[in-house]
Amino acid sequence: MSVFPLRRYTELYLDGAWVDISGYVYERDPITITRGRGAEDDRTSPASCTLTLNNRDGRFSPRNPRSPYYGLLQRNTPIRVSVGGPEVWLDIPRGATARAAVASSAALDISGDLDVRIDVAPETWAGGPWAENGLELIGRYTLTGNQRSWRLVARSGGTIEFAHSTTGADYNPWTSPQLPFTGGRRGALRVTLDVDNGTGGHTLTWYTADTLAGPWTALGSETRTGTITLHNPASAPLEIGDAASTVFENGHRRVYGAEVRNGIDGPAVAAPDFTAQAAGATSFVDSAGRTWTLTGGAVLTDRIVRFAGEVVSWPQRWDVSGSDVYVPIEAAGILRRLGQGRKALASTLRRRIPAYAPLAYWPMEDEDGATTAASGLPGGSVLYTLGLDFGAESSLAGSSPLPRMSEGSRLNGSVPPPATAATAWHLEFVYLLPEAPASDTIILGAWTTGTVRRWYLMLRSGVATVQGLDIEGNVVISQLIGIGTNLFSTWTRWQFFMSESGGTVDWTCRWRNVGSIGGQFTGSYSGTVGRVTDVVGPPDGYAAGADGLALGHIAVFPTADTLAYSLADSGYAGETAVSRMARLASEERNTLALAWMDGDPQRDTEHMGPQRPDTLLNLLEDGAEADGGILYEDRRHTRLIYRDRTTLYNQPVALALDYTADREVAPPLQPEEDDQGLRNDITVRRRGGSWGRAVLEAGPLSVLPPEQGGVGLYDEEVELSLESDAQTGPIAGWLLHLATWDEARYPVVHLALHGAPHLIVPATELDIGDRLTIANPPPWLPPDAIDLLAQGYTETLKAHTWDLTLTCRPAGPWTVGVIEDTVLGRADTDGCTLSADLTDTAATAAVTTATGARWIDSVTFPSEFPFHARIGGEIVEITGIDGTTLSQTMHITRGVNGLTMAHPAGTPVRLAHPMRLAL
Repeated sequence: MSVFPLRRYTELYLDGAWVDISGYVYERDPITITRGRGAEDDRTSPASCTLTLNNRDGRFSPRNPRSPYYGLLQRNTPIRVSVGGPEVWLDIPRGATARAAVASSAALDISGDLDVRIDVAPETWAGGPWAENGLELIGRYTLTGNQRSWRLVARSGGTIEFAHSTTGADYNPWTSPQLPFTGGRRGALRVTLDVDNGTGGHTLTWYTADTLAGPWTALGSETRTGTITLHNPASAPLEIGDAASTVFENGHRRVYGAEVRNGIDGPAVAAPDFTAQAAGATSFVDSAGRTWTLTGGAVLTDRIVRFAGEVVSWPQRWDVSGSDVYVPIEAAGILRRLGQGRKALASTLRRRIPAYAPLAYWPMEDEDGATTAASGLPGGSVLYTLGLDFGAESSLAGSSPLPRMSEGSRLNGSVPPPATAATAWHLEFVYLLPEAPASDTIILGAWTTGTVRRWYLMLRSGVATVQGLDIEGNVVISQLIGIGTNLFSTWTRWQFFMSESGGTVDWTCRWRNVGSIGGQFTGSYSGTVGRVTDVVGPPDGYAAGADGLALGHIAVFPTADTLAYSLADSGYAGETAVSRMARLASEERNTLALAWMDGDPQRDTEHMGPQRPDTLLNLLEDGAEADGGILYEDRRHTRLIYRDRTTLYNQPVALALDYTADREVAPPLQPEEDDQGLRNDITVRRRGGSWGRAVLEAGPLSVLPPEQGGVGLYDEEVELSLESDAQTGPIAGWLLHLATWDEARYPVVHLALHGAPHLIVPATELDIGDRLTIANPPPWLPPDAIDLLAQGYTETLKAHTWDLTLTCRPAGPWTVGVIEDTVLGRADTDGCTLSADLTDTAATAAVTTATGARWIDSVTFPSEFPFHARIGGEIVEITGIDGTTLSQTMHITRGVNGLTMAHPAGTPVRLAHPMRLAL
């Protein structure tokens, strides 16, 4: 299928639907898209897209009542740009109950061995918006009327579940090993079910491949006892995409083909090849004679989405004659909006507590000079105060600064009644009392309508007291509780809650040190619980020890016990970077959509320090910077994607280019040997804590002066949100590793896709952080393949040309050690050189290791051979090594990297792929 002249599509999301406005885009002007990071950038910039619309009829004038889009062209109107590609696929939109289906027929009834295959690119292979339930791929599986047979579903964590039924009602799931696919990359899956394996059982085997064409690689198998017969439902259709009878969340899927075979490698009873269909078709007959129908928003399309964002302005322009009227649109990714003047998110306690529906809540985060404490609830009443020093105490991680009290301080706040009759209530707050008072000091009290009208919570050295008074002021409860010193001089959360049942009220008093554990005491009395009407501070005579008391986040709930303060009081200190980002995205779901390039959002990435008030974007970037990953914009949807650091390690090649191939690499390809990004003395400081430092003290990029073989000092200090000081040293070492990688930079790689249309599919699948290589560089460059990571690009779409300019950085430092791996699991020597000259034809090399461990020898370790080493600039294959001392003889095959040359004695000899420890 030809793509040139280039078919460019531009759509606006208007009134709940995508409207194609491609016919109004000026072909004379290019569509220019930028995304990701520039060659010199440390952070991802907002994506942008510029194009020009013909506006002679005024339809793109937002305030023109004659426009068919009048009232719809708002700022930040969603826009997407796509191009017609070389192949068609079945597109299942995100959030849509869309599918391609074949009606039930006898041909689909398989009771014996089953072979199912599907070629698909899901939104992500792990942890997408469908993580809780799963992402349906293919199956005959109708829940109603016991019409189950089998189904294939993607599960969170990067696995696949196959389930079958023998009765139509039972559910027998099998879970695959971890899949080799990452992100939203295309991959083919195959499942074979042998219902009678000949040994009294049934066996399921998993396979993967790049496409349905194979070859298939077995991923694992499982055998269960007993032979089985698959249920053949009378009415269940064969469905690809959403299964009509399920209620799973639906992620985006692109399906290229599928096969269902009667028997392992048996005849196909269904074989839709979506790549062979016409874009826009709604029905077709496959090679097995099955008629497929698309419903629910599923489409056959060849449109490759290159940009999804928002129109930030609608500038009106025209020439002096008024004949050329146009709108030069600038659209941007969501990062622009997130970075535009947004106020800092409130403290973690202030954000979390209202979600638990308190009756009253006073954060007490008011600034110095306040005379009352504002309510943390819309329309809530203020907390009246006297003598509080607001904003004086800032040491609680989960809060903005709180007030300190003194002996004469007072507070009082009214609590509205609950919606239903009270049978329980809960008072909770945080406090910091620097020293244990010598006499009873009331920290806080609550007035109620119950049998006990006034409750007071008191502290003194060694003793806490829960005191209750009746309506006449008589003490009816006075419970002394032995306490330790841990309730003083550290932030503590105090919970007091009770519930009524059958005329008995059970109460609990509990303390928890913030970020730690605590203790509790329970009691009961006969009567009614009532409701809380007021929260009060210490009355006269009970405030002698209140000097310096810090107090805040007072809340009253209509239920007994809640988790409103849990973890938020410590600012979620210790949560992983991806957990923090996932939590923020959940809390800000109306503002932000966030997905994961790969993996479970609960995976163990770097552990972070407390979340302090800051903008949403800065808090997300804090997580990315602590973990060392990449936060970037999705090109298909208006949302962000986070790619954690581990997904950058040891990647497969996503785009393989050949410099000698016709037009695969367009000019210019220019290496840079400069100091951009060079840092050889790095200090990592933990926010609010200590620091760690890493320095490169020897070598060509070391801090040594140039006359001593180094480059001089290039230092940097980085502040990160980290859980512990112990993280700073290893992170500094990793950053030093990245910043002193001794290799030329190739900041720009230019692809002229109009001259190399065979690259369109892999080049448009390449995403931020993916790996690309350039084989056979010109002879004036090193002979090894150029190995890069893409960190951004600029794309220019014209009618007859399509240029993609990638900004890149070296991929080498992201190749890390893998224990027991035959290539990446080998440790290098501390220093080895040739002990004699090596000619360009010699098949053996004499080497000497200076100190430490020698090379392994082939007599003792025969199974460890062969492997690759680098002698100077030449890579050789070592087929054997003689000798068990520091002086040894290597048997070598020359010119693995296409270079064969003579080397003098003293030339370094090292592993071609030495084991490097990951962070």
